[in-house]
Amino acid sequence: MRLAASNWRTSSWSARRRPASRARTLSSIAATCRRRPAGAPSVLLESIDAVRRQLGVNLTLGASNVSFGLPERSLLNGVFLAMVIQLGVNCPVVDVAKVRQYILAVDALLGKDSYSRRFIQDFRKRQKAHAAP
Repeated sequence: MRLAASNWRTSSWSARRRPASRARTLSSIAATCRRRPAGAPSVLLESIDAVRRQLGVNLTLGASNVSFGLPERSLLNGVFLAMVIQLGVNCPVVDVAKVRQYILAVDALLGKDSYSRRFIQDFRKRQKAHAAP
């Protein structure tokens, strides 16, 4: 997927060449899907990857929307969250209490948590909470 300036309708984007001192920058892109066509999650993943690689911007995403109307929402949301974090989403909109362990696991597996310390600390904390009477 190749992104082009003409594909975006934002007030802050300009496709014209300007001197660096007068150049405008892309401040935000908002994308929505009004219905759920077959393959929408894979198209979203491709779009996230393309935006991150080509524009290098921070990405925010409502992570639970992908599982709307499906069974096993928690499982789907956790797997989807891991996938989008790996692609570069750095500001997912989530219920932290529900997905904290997924985020810590992704960080551990991607080498963002030295020696998996935060993951292990969280695991031990959850073990103690379950063992307490």
